[in-house]
Amino acid sequence: MNDLDYMRLAIAEAHKALASGDVPVGAVAVDPWGTVIGTGYNRREADHDPAGHAEIIAMRMAAAHLGKWRMDGVTLYCTLEPCPMCAGAMLLARLPRLVYGALDPKLGAAGSLMDTLRHPGVPHQVDIQAGVLADECGALLSAFFQRLRP
Repeated sequence: MNDLDYMRLAIAEAHKALASGDVPVGAVAVDPWGTVIGTGYNRREADHDPAGHAEIIAMRMAAAHLGKWRMDGVTLYCTLEPCPMCAGAMLLARLPRLVYGALDPKLGAAGSLMDTLRHPGVPHQVDIQAGVLADECGALLSAFFQRLRP
């Protein structure tokens, strides 16, 4: 499998969030051998949890699978550029690589509004691949918000 395939899995997770009435964001964590070790979709509404972001959920599952908090060799695929909270969690988990779809110009912390993951003052840098299936990821989000705010 390649980045496109894993992003399609993240998009499938985003559809689960959409079905539960949450912002359609999905994430998939993949180990160095290509095995999916964590999945997540936004569950803020379902769980009444402000930290219920797809990335956090996928990283928690990956950490449980790995038996440690360090994300050595893990790539995280996410349909939306991470927010500052999720970017901070990625830094603390020592995530080596992030692949994301749509930019988030309002809260993006991986290059658009700010660049937390590659800030020169932090001791760990994350390799970022942005824009993978961005149109598809963005369309899902746009459709969701158009229904909320006609």
